[in-house]
Amino acid sequence: MQTQHQFLWNAPATNLVLFVLAAVFLPLRGSADDAPKAATQTTQVDHDVPFQGEFIGAVSTEASETLRWGLQIRAQGDGTFAALQFAGGLPGQDWDGSPPLKLIGIRSDNLLVLSGGKWAVLVRGDDCLLVDADGNRVGRLERVDRQSPTLGASPTKDAIVLFDGSQKHQFSGARVNQDGSLLAGAITKPMFHDFNLHLEFMLPFRPASALGKRVNSGVYLQQRYEVQIMDSFALDVGDQECGALYKFKPSAVNMCFPPLTWQTYDIVFTAARWAADNTKLQNVRISVWHNGVRIHDNVELLAPTGAGEPEAPSLLPIRLQDHGAPVLYRNIWIVDRGARPSDRFPPQLSAEHAAANK
Repeated sequence: MQTQHQFLWNAPATNLVLFVLAAVFLPLRGSADDAPKAATQTTQVDHDVPFQGEFIGAVSTEASETLRWGLQIRAQGDGTFAALQFAGGLPGQDWDGSPPLKLIGIRSDNLLVLSGGKWAVLVRGDDCLLVDADGNRVGRLERVDRQSPTLGASPTKDAIVLFDGSQKHQFSGARVNQDGSLLAGAITKPMFHDFNLHLEFMLPFRPASALGKRVNSGVYLQQRYEVQIMDSFALDVGDQECGALYKFKPSAVNMCFPPLTWQTYDIVFTAARWAADNTKLQNVRISVWHNGVRIHDNVELLAPTGAGEPEAPSLLPIRLQDHGAPVLYRNIWIVDRGARPSDRFPPQLSAEHAAANK
């Protein structure tokens, strides 16, 4: 009689080994030349995209324990993949904070095989099967499509709508995509002192093994301080990855979602304070929520970041950096606080998220 851990396809261990080897070494369908340079729609993507994403499920150990796993899989181009395995769940949810395990894999037609851990991971698109060395199925992970709790947040009654798809007069250099979203490169016409900013962005799909060839943009607050936008899905945190205060401070947790997924930044910005003789009295402070999770908590910035403009008492606009990739933006609105402390922000957080991010 078949046990509950018997390999799903009823294959003996020997056949399983041959199957895995065939999946790894058979010629790949498609090539790097077939893949679009930077896809902004799911209709433009290559055969690797269906395997990229997040998965959650349980694994049974030899000690009859059941462990919960989170898995992030990213495409690297030409049928190659890398993945991070998280104990307990996904970042921003139930992940226990221990260092993730790094996996690598190659796709053959409709199967991706990941290796590097104790078990082989067979990815079929909507789920993953975990198989031990004897060919026994020890776990299954299901695909999840997370959504930011502040996605689609409506402007508060005291907010200024900067872009809602119906107009672009609040920006200089604004270019609107065919779907009504705003392309990177725009600069706000109004300037603000202290403010709360909500914006939504989507990273196009442009896989490459070299990180510098992936998607890159940034939100330059007062054109001086950059909150990095980068395709950092399923990568380690760093001071140049998505959510970082560029080259100054990495995010507390990597909350980057997969490319072609709408994401949110909710930012509380408190400008520097200056004396009449242009002596700086107080540094900038910033809090950032990425997809509803606080990744920076009232961080003090000592100076401009990256290619930011020099600090001065004068105000400067907000710039959505154009770094050569078609990053899209939508639903951008701002609360001009003047010099007031911030009210409750970000908007529309569920009670669970609000409690976790106090």
